[in-house]
Amino acid sequence: MTGLIVTIVVIVVLVAIVAGIYNKLVVLRNRYKNAFAQIDVQLKRRYDLIPNLVETAKGYMKHESETLENVIKARNQAFSAAEAAAGAPGDPAAMQKLMAAESALGGSLGRLLVTVERYPELKANESMAQLMEELTSTENKVSFSRQAFNDAVTSYNTSRETFPDVIFAGAFGFVPAQLFEIEEEAQREAPTVQF
Repeated sequence: MTGLIVTIVVIVVLVAIVAGIYNKLVVLRNRYKNAFAQIDVQLKRRYDLIPNLVETAKGYMKHESETLENVIKARNQAFSAAEAAAGAPGDPAAMQKLMAAESALGGSLGRLLVTVERYPELKANESMAQLMEELTSTENKVSFSRQAFNDAVTSYNTSRETFPDVIFAGAFGFVPAQLFEIEEEAQREAPTVQF
């Protein structure tokens, strides 16, 4: 009788430990998904600002249509990649595509900003100045959101790789999540905008 009680107590304790591990991993996974949702909000805001920026610049930059077209093309690719990543935040393939698309968009925006510098009347345009201010603010919010996402992913990955969680994580389907990192070294530096 005592042996049966001890066995039942051990089984209950083990089930409680496994349930605790599972619940902790679910909480951490939901945190990084929520953190990505915050990135997604800021990226969509940026994607909405870019066409307005390009439209404002079009009137002044008639000879720079290729630059403007490249920005719109990169924006559309980044938007598509962000939507795919939003469906599976932390998925390595989706995050790689998003990082590559964001890198291309950053390069295109950088070339646009350099081109804007050559047009003093465009730099003086009030709409352009306001759009650039909003874009700068949004870029800062994207950076903060990306940091929060990466912190949440790191916590999740650390938890799923430590003992005893590592024993059950794979069995429960908790796969490693991908950080949202900047690919190109040039992207690590904030663009300088002067009006």
